[in-house]
Amino acid sequence: MTILDELKWRGAINQQTDEAGLSDLVKEKAVGLYVGIDPTGDSMHIGHLIPFMILKRFQLAGHKPVIVIGGGTGSIGDPSGKKSERVLQTMAQIHHNEDAITAQMEHLFGQDGSFKIVNNYEWLSKMSLLDFLRDYGKLFNVNNMLAKEVVASRLEVGISFTEFTYQILQSVDFLHLYQHEDVQLQIGGADQWGNITAGIDLIHKIEGSEARAYGLTIPLMLKADGTKFGKTAGGSVWLDPEKTTPYEFYQFWLNQDDRDVVKYLKYFTFLNKEEIDNLAQKVETQPEKREAQRRLAQEVTSFVHGKTAVTEAENISKALFSGDVSALSASEIEQGFKNMPSVDITAEVRNIVEWLVDVTSIESSRRQAREDITNGAIRINGEKVTDVNAQIDSSAHFDGKFVIVRRGKKRYFLARVK
Repeated sequence: MTILDELKWRGAINQQTDEAGLSDLVKEKAVGLYVGIDPTGDSMHIGHLIPFMILKRFQLAGHKPVIVIGGGTGSIGDPSGKKSERVLQTMAQIHHNEDAITAQMEHLFGQDGSFKIVNNYEWLSKMSLLDFLRDYGKLFNVNNMLAKEVVASRLEVGISFTEFTYQILQSVDFLHLYQHEDVQLQIGGADQWGNITAGIDLIHKIEGSEARAYGLTIPLMLKADGTKFGKTAGGSVWLDPEKTTPYEFYQFWLNQDDRDVVKYLKYFTFLNKEEIDNLAQKVETQPEKREAQRRLAQEVTSFVHGKTAVTEAENISKALFSGDVSALSASEIEQGFKNMPSVDITAEVRNIVEWLVDVTSIESSRRQAREDITNGAIRINGEKVTDVNAQIDSSAHFDGKFVIVRRGKKRYFLARVK
């Protein structure tokens, strides 16, 4: 099975510019291919991950991936998928974002020399306006550019000349990589089809119609309910652990719908057909066990954050389910209780009733606090406390950083020791 056969099985191909030609090429040689990303933020989210999963598969199959950080194109803005002009960032912010995304790419693709990162600012910034107009602008027909979906969708509300020229700059990228990095294939989302074909047209005009340049796009990723993949009630799911903790990341994948999980196993993991077919059968016969979701969460979290992050996420999940939080580490508490009600306290020893009412306001009154304690409804750091005269030492557990309170079966509170 070739890499293209595998992508078809995984449901990862939407369109190809020349299916037969690309199929022949991947059988003949290790192909140079690229995916671009503009540094519009200082982290990728899981929506960005979609084309890079394909690039990673090509890397594992022995091909030569190139990642283009769009320092040049990112400074003007891609009109794709937006209803208005992008707010331009400062160059200082763009450079900061470039560094952050580069670090994420090196983590995902390794640093063994089997892939390359380039920045299109290096060649686009050296081009004068006259060079741009004479060497490239003359080769683009405005009527054809207007017909591209990415531009046509913006004509009603308007599009600036700056964003209108984006497709020319992206085409120049493909030409540059074809000439200098032996890149013959560009991969992108379904919305990038017009930009990709424009780049191939430019290569053919400059290098000749026999030049072997190809494009491949990926299907739009939708959930079974028809909504866009990758969004949650809290917003995007980020690869940066400071924005989305590994525990939250793990939980996102663990909570996927039975109708979507097999598709995501094919797309976001490197499990083989036999393993995925096995899990698909369990979704049908034993859905309550959620084995497919658990394996999905393990595989994707491990790929993005490492195996230790998977262990921590599972420790947190188990502790929250059982109520036994005493064995959690301080870093695991930071992740697992990030969105739980919290209060800042000082390190001190206090009577439990006073502490629950006066220090943390977890209980509304001393009477209610005593009632909950004597009824066994209060757990401190995983231990049930039934003595109203008990003392709370806020620096005694979790490296002196936290006190965890559980009231009833499911209500957790986090006291942060400052």
